[in-house]
Amino acid sequence: MSQEVRYFVFDIESAADPELVAKLRYPSEELTPQEAVRKYRDELIEQTGGDFIPYSFQLPVSLAIAKVSSDFRLTDMVTLDEPNFRPHVITEKFWRGWQAYNQPTLVTFNGRGFDVPLLELAAFRYGIAIPHWFNLRAKTYEQPRNRYNQNAHLDLCDILTNFGAARVSGGLNLMANLIGKPGKMDTQGSMVQDLYEQGELERINNYCRCDVLDTYFVFLRVAVLTGMISLEQEQTRVAETKSWLEQRQETPAYKMYLENWGGWTSPWND
Repeated sequence: MSQEVRYFVFDIESAADPELVAKLRYPSEELTPQEAVRKYRDELIEQTGGDFIPYSFQLPVSLAIAKVSSDFRLTDMVTLDEPNFRPHVITEKFWRGWQAYNQPTLVTFNGRGFDVPLLELAAFRYGIAIPHWFNLRAKTYEQPRNRYNQNAHLDLCDILTNFGAARVSGGLNLMANLIGKPGKMDTQGSMVQDLYEQGELERINNYCRCDVLDTYFVFLRVAVLTGMISLEQEQTRVAETKSWLEQRQETPAYKMYLENWGGWTSPWND
């Protein structure tokens, strides 16, 4: 089984650690942890126009992985530590799973800027050793964390922006819509903190699953763009994955994704 998985296409949803925010941001103020998070978010809105708290104050609360074979077929999707969603267990299962599956290539959208640093910091926090990920004795360019080591981590945002030389305004949502996939639906990333505080873990988890599906389909088109597969092969994988989802519609995220499926019309068929 471990030899059949070549890629981990994954996404994380996270929420602020209220005790940490209260302790480090407002040590002399008599605020509850929840009040501290609210105050920090309000300050960020005034300063930046957005209320997303930096990842260094956050914990993973949902992590979904699409297991993809060497021929780019989606073979399975899992969400870690469901239904408990404990941050330390999510972190441990991710890194142990990556090792157990023989270190598959990580595939993300802007994962170098958020998802992977969050998981590294969580491993630091919980005392989880990940020596194979750091691999400090290897040559610098061979270490998995090297920004340009795309065999270890294929960040689709890096590819599409030439490692930040350009900017993709619209992000994953735009890229998914360009190829006829749903993109953002009833949930946005900016809603996750509030949903977490309201105990809406299932909704967060469904949102995470859908983001992974979008990332997988963008990955397939990037594979066409970079010559790893043909357009015809990509369309075969898209059709297979749609059938895979149809067979699993008891999962709310898959049902919703199919209901918003847009399809893509090739201009080359005219």
